[in-house]
Amino acid sequence: MKINKLTFSAFAIVASVVVLFASCTIKCEQKPEKPQQLVETRNPEGIDVDRLVRIDSAFQRNVDAGLLPQAVVMVVHKGEIAHYKAYGWRDIENQIPCERDDIFRMASQTKAIAVVAVMTLWEQGYFQLDEPIKKYIPAFANMKVLKEYDPATGTYTTEPANKDITIRHLFSHTSGISYSGVHARIFKEAGLPSTVTKDSLTLAWVVDSLASLPLAHHPGEGFTYSKNIEVLGRLAEILTGKPIDQFIKETVLDPLGMNETAFYQPEDRAHRLVKLYTYPFGKGETQPASHEQSPSEVLRARAGGGPLQPSTHPVFCDYPISGAKTYFSTGAGLSGPIMDYAKFCQMILNGGEFNGKRIIGRKTLEMMQRNQTRDMRGDVGFGLAWDVYRDEYLWRTPASKGTMRWGGMFGTDYIIDPEEELIVLMYTNFQTNGTGVNFKELAHNTAYQALK
Repeated sequence: MKINKLTFSAFAIVASVVVLFASCTIKCEQKPEKPQQLVETRNPEGIDVDRLVRIDSAFQRNVDAGLLPQAVVMVVHKGEIAHYKAYGWRDIENQIPCERDDIFRMASQTKAIAVVAVMTLWEQGYFQLDEPIKKYIPAFANMKVLKEYDPATGTYTTEPANKDITIRHLFSHTSGISYSGVHARIFKEAGLPSTVTKDSLTLAWVVDSLASLPLAHHPGEGFTYSKNIEVLGRLAEILTGKPIDQFIKETVLDPLGMNETAFYQPEDRAHRLVKLYTYPFGKGETQPASHEQSPSEVLRARAGGGPLQPSTHPVFCDYPISGAKTYFSTGAGLSGPIMDYAKFCQMILNGGEFNGKRIIGRKTLEMMQRNQTRDMRGDVGFGLAWDVYRDEYLWRTPASKGTMRWGGMFGTDYIIDPEEELIVLMYTNFQTNGTGVNFKELAHNTAYQALK
């Protein structure tokens, strides 16, 4: 069979078209690459920027009313930073404005970072989730449960726990360890810090001492938020032979480029730590508003008064820039800027990788996002590190099913919504919030309403 030049050219054209079509098909079927860096954009995909500015008016209104000392709010959608602004004052008395890169006490936002670090050891086969913690920390053998407590004398009676505390119980805060109610007094009398401390304590001493105290309930029979993650931090020290601050830095912080997140801030960053404020008056009581009051006065009246005052707490006011700096609380000790935590959240949204580094496996994260507590936390579920929004909770929020959320006692908050590929972060530092305004929900609502 003879093939002339015309026929050959036709074959070549057809072949080229087939190759081009196949190449296009392969590319179209490939999943889009996960964002490896966070980039600011003026025209974020899927967000109405004209509606997004409502975040500005909502937060500035509360700053002007004297209800909020400062805030930084960040919204990340599909890897693009759609909103990143600061409001209020780093230091009200000296009129130093809050900046986007200011450093905040993250408190319990520490937990998710520590949990991810510890779960990398699970991935390597160092432990199993349903093993008893006493296998690795013998002090947790023969645990007792509180029966009766005498507030007049501080004495109490106990009964033996009906089962061992497992590592899963610690991750899910169902171990029975508690620092609330009468247990707060028991903690104090034992010399244990509820969160952070400026004393020269160690994680090893705190965890061993904790194991000598009674549980609030039998393991696995309730959700009791407490120092469970400190126990897991100590577990990581035992398994790796490394101090927990070094292990977390090497495992999570450094690979993600979270270069300014630390248990204790160095001197050259101390000036960027926002002042901690308190709202001692009001305590949620409301006062009737008058038509003669300004909008700011109305907000303050609703909150019961004011004004904001610098905290005088002997530890919290200048943690993490003073003290012995020997205790690394894996439940409450980290501080840092909001951008650092956004990188961590994007890593979670990416299925375990960011900055070109894989921190944890995709399937591991999927398991961590499943409810571990049945109905013990009410409508909202809890995974191995954070709240997990169940169907039963969705009537309360614009967020999607499977959204992860947690925050810190000083006002920081994050929400990670895989369905919308959305991250909302809000940082402030004041405690206790007696304003009657839920600033975390304010950030959530004003971000979600801007989605197209």
